[in-house]
Amino acid sequence: MPAICRKAVPEDVEPLYEMIQNYAQRGIMLPRSRKILLQQLDQFVVAELEGEVIGCGSLCRLGSDLVEIRSLGILEGYKGMGIGSMLVNRLTEEAMVQEIPKIMALTYEASFFQKNGFAIVDKEIFPEKVWTDCIHCSKQDCCDEIAVLKILN
Repeated sequence: MPAICRKAVPEDVEPLYEMIQNYAQRGIMLPRSRKILLQQLDQFVVAELEGEVIGCGSLCRLGSDLVEIRSLGILEGYKGMGIGSMLVNRLTEEAMVQEIPKIMALTYEASFFQKNGFAIVDKEIFPEKVWTDCIHCSKQDCCDEIAVLKILN
């Protein structure tokens, strides 16, 4: 039975929290509280396999023409199965529905995003991101993430 991708629901908050915390503890993702996850649940999609949430991602609007893919993660043991691409495709579709022409991400996995149609760009072209999230990040002055961008047609 293949994994499905769907909008997140309140019952997903705990598995989302645990998955994001796991990444945050390794310095790969910004942490999110359960309260914030519940408040931002409409921005999240999840990948589910046999009733278990095995992946997640969210779309955050940074401006009138720009959204960011964030909190993109897959449980260990499910990587390399196309789950990440399925989530990115679903989030890309959502950006198109919202008529937002640019979608970006900050990542340590640039090759994954390149396989999904993104190009590596200079992160300084995203002042919206810098002022929204980066000011709260401990790596603000020594960011080692790679910025990627996809222009939607």
